[in-house]
Amino acid sequence: MQPIHLEDDVCKKIRGKLNCLPLSYECCIFRVHNILRQVNENAYEPDIIAIGPYHHGKENLKMMEEHKLRYLKHHIGEDTEKLNRYVLALRALEEEAYRCYAEPLTLDKEKWVEMMILDGCFIIELVQKFGDRHLREDNDHIFEMDWIVNTLQRDLLLFENQLPFFVLCRLFDLIEGPNNHPLFVSRVLKFFGDILPGKGREKNIRGDLHTLYKHLLRVVYNNWLPSFSEERYGRDVKFIQCVMDLREAGIKFERGNENNLFNIKFKEGVIQIPLLKIEDRTESFLRNLIAYEQLCEDRRLHFVSDYAIFLDCLINSPNDVRVLCRKGIIDNCLGDDEEVSSMFKKLTKSVVQSGPLFVYDGIFEKINVHYGKRKNRWMAKLRRNYLNSPWAIISSLAAISLLVLTFLQTLYTIKSAYV
Repeated sequence: MQPIHLEDDVCKKIRGKLNCLPLSYECCIFRVHNILRQVNENAYEPDIIAIGPYHHGKENLKMMEEHKLRYLKHHIGEDTEKLNRYVLALRALEEEAYRCYAEPLTLDKEKWVEMMILDGCFIIELVQKFGDRHLREDNDHIFEMDWIVNTLQRDLLLFENQLPFFVLCRLFDLIEGPNNHPLFVSRVLKFFGDILPGKGREKNIRGDLHTLYKHLLRVVYNNWLPSFSEERYGRDVKFIQCVMDLREAGIKFERGNENNLFNIKFKEGVIQIPLLKIEDRTESFLRNLIAYEQLCEDRRLHFVSDYAIFLDCLINSPNDVRVLCRKGIIDNCLGDDEEVSSMFKKLTKSVVQSGPLFVYDGIFEKINVHYGKRKNRWMAKLRRNYLNSPWAIISSLAAISLLVLTFLQTLYTIKSAYV
């Protein structure tokens, strides 16, 4: 007869905690880790709306809960059967959606399904009304005040403020009919177009979108990424100097004509950088994309993080910002060069660099080679001190002519003395 082993209480507690752990490969919605968050906590916090469970129920976000109910009521009207279909459809996705969140959640099943319906229907209604004003009600306060739409665009792209994309797709199937996911994605991209600080690459929206995209932030991220492949050297990156120092070596700055924000080029001593528009929401937008890159499961190139590192190298003071603004590279809607400089100094703090996969490795190498040549600095100093204006050129030529004439006169005097 085998002895009976009673499970220890500690063992039971540990086993219970293990059973509550989400499967790591299914997690796609995380909390921003404290190392990033503590640099600028407000950049990761919603201002007016909670989407998903992480910020659900916060007192300062309750204003929008009424708008969610209004949007749902406007959509379903008195059709209780339609609402019942939505509830049944999302109950079937309840466990799968739950496992998408890395943090343990406290909502019970009823609250969980209610939250997914209200949040999901609100997002779908919002992007549809944004694209077609005929769908809006006369007293829709959201579209009567621009600041609300602007803030919603910001809040819906926060890393922690997300619903699984397959939940949105399932609701969209029930609203518009199946196999219309590309239509939904195109409406989403149109809604978020205003918040993008620069142009992205347009892509063909096709394929199994509800598995390709994990959430709205991923939708915008994937459709903003560039397609170029810059030469990389695969070794430790040596950072470049700031704008003012590079100009001392004769390096010039021009606004690039590319249709993608990330496509920076260096050719014949000129750094070409596409236009970057900086406004109140830009820091939050970039920070949340960087947080996504730092925690996402795929290890591709980190374009946003590396772009931020590039600009952090270039911008060391308000003077650097001023030069980039004057060259048409930065459109500073904040109006304060010091604020932009401070933003980029902090933007990459605690961000892990992508090492040998650094996107701008090849450009950094070329810039450093140019900067390291003494003749480039000498020529830049000559142009800056003596050839920087027509009057300076005339004065320099006059001085040279005077020296030549003086030399010739002295030579003639010496020659005459020996004749």
